[in-house]
Amino acid sequence: MNINIYYGGRGLIDDPALLVINKMQEVLEELHVKVERFLLHELKNQITTLPQTLKSADGIILATTVEWYGIGGYMQQFLDACWLYGDKEKIEQLYMCPVVMSTTYGEREGEAQLVTAWEILGGKLCGGISGYVADTAQLEMNQEYITAVEKKTENLYRTINQKPFSLPTSTQALRKIVSRTKNIALTPQESEQLSQYASDDSYVQRQKEDIQELTSMFKGMMGDDGEEDGDAAEQTFEKAFKPQAGVKAVYRLFMGNKKEPLILNVNGPKLSFGHDSEEEADVEVHLEKNTFDDILAGRMTFQRAFMSGEMKMKGDFKILRMLDQLFVF
Repeated sequence: MNINIYYGGRGLIDDPALLVINKMQEVLEELHVKVERFLLHELKNQITTLPQTLKSADGIILATTVEWYGIGGYMQQFLDACWLYGDKEKIEQLYMCPVVMSTTYGEREGEAQLVTAWEILGGKLCGGISGYVADTAQLEMNQEYITAVEKKTENLYRTINQKPFSLPTSTQALRKIVSRTKNIALTPQESEQLSQYASDDSYVQRQKEDIQELTSMFKGMMGDDGEEDGDAAEQTFEKAFKPQAGVKAVYRLFMGNKKEPLILNVNGPKLSFGHDSEEEADVEVHLEKNTFDDILAGRMTFQRAFMSGEMKMKGDFKILRMLDQLFVF
């Protein structure tokens, strides 16, 4: 059995939530459970990628501390990432145990927030732990408190093992409505970069100018009869070329209905061109004019075009992946 612990507090020494998850981890490891802990305050720049770690878990513990109001920003970010990027089919099989400790007021409300969020995500629930602790030392020294935490942890272990049936809830019905929102067809890193760049007016203006330049260049590459202007194509690739140390590869590109391919010969920092369809190549690529136009405009990459079926290839896939690193449009 694998159980992941996601801690959303600030990592303070006297944080009661840390004391509780330490004890829970100790009990689980005695039961031969593999426990992996994720401290969100240390992984704050990677939170959008953490939903991928749910795939290897049988159950999770969401632990946070109410210091003034609510469950805190790190935990909310993680739940947002689960909604946007998480595997909903996997989440539906996951049991979640909420742990909310308070040094002020609101531990019950915090626990209810975690429970509601997880139900909307489609996950299953285990009995949680919540409480108010004015002094962490009192929690640590009180054997009754420690025993209560141990019992709750044992119940978590039994629940995940037995997988008891539970009646449907109105929150699950709500999920069927709100989950109709369109999925984001971007990776977490790409969506974060997009949100940052979209708010930068100078970057947006520069991108528009680049797109216009590439569009006009592309129009110059293709005549009315569909014949490609080889010099313009070579100029485009030369401008986008980003040498990679030690890379040696030959690419043969067929665009649209063209019979003559464009040969890209990369040898370390050197780039040369050819148009011989019989020349040996590591990768042969076939793509349509509109797909190539999207790549030039930066709206598409070679790899994504291949994965979506808009581009066909023959040869070494590892070398194909290098195309997007060698030519940045």
